[in-house]
Amino acid sequence: MTSAPVLKTSVPGMELVFVKGGTFKNPKSNYYESGIVVRDFYIGKYEVTQREWTAVMGSNPSRFKGDNLPVDSVSWYEAIEFCNRLSLMEGLEPYYNIDKGRQDPGNKNEVDQVKWVVTVNEGANGYRLPTEVEWEYAASGGQKSKGYKYSGGNKPDDVSWNWRNSGDRYLSGGWSWHVIENNKTTTHPVGRKKANELGLYDMSGNVREWCWDWYEDPDIEAGLYRVARGGGWIGDIHTIEISFRGKFDANGIGPDQGFRIARNADSATVG
Repeated sequence: MTSAPVLKTSVPGMELVFVKGGTFKNPKSNYYESGIVVRDFYIGKYEVTQREWTAVMGSNPSRFKGDNLPVDSVSWYEAIEFCNRLSLMEGLEPYYNIDKGRQDPGNKNEVDQVKWVVTVNEGANGYRLPTEVEWEYAASGGQKSKGYKYSGGNKPDDVSWNWRNSGDRYLSGGWSWHVIENNKTTTHPVGRKKANELGLYDMSGNVREWCWDWYEDPDIEAGLYRVARGGGWIGDIHTIEISFRGKFDANGIGPDQGFRIARNADSATVG
């Protein structure tokens, strides 16, 4: 079997995996039989680590400290800035236009006081966040999908760090924040669990991952929250299913909130 091309960044160890586009093959996906066609793209092999974040941003906001732990406690805006800064470090055209001097009229979230106007340069070759469709396509195994419920398998503990297995002892029973706190539950180094069919790690569990999109469903209008996918070490087990759609204030931060990067395939050169 030929392995997929890997795109290496200027930060040592930070790699993106090529994802062949197409329609959704995983019946567990929200987009199965939708007719949506995903274009080829690259996505981070791992969640962005604290070492990588610090190399680009110069500081570490994470609650749980460790070079190979996923960066946590970063907002959607900070993730966008990371993408642009990494692009500039490599002489690439930033994917995002960020206007901090105006407030986005489409942002209807009353607790978000940031509200930067962020637009995209569609043809730019820089780094970016995955779209929600891209994220779910990659998490579900793309064209290599085996129909798993979680990203990489049907047993959550094989593929994810979740609220039951992320602390001092394995937890049973119903979800309880009090029990989680007393169990010293935390994030874990990236890449320690089983990869999915595309060779991507931690797309279920560890930290939730920002996507580009506004969250929208029949009960919630666009402009209130940004999409966060994959669940994390805090939420109940159903939140790490590939089909679970999470949401969060764009300016929100939390010890379970991180991200991974993406890049257009037609503008990237494999290193």
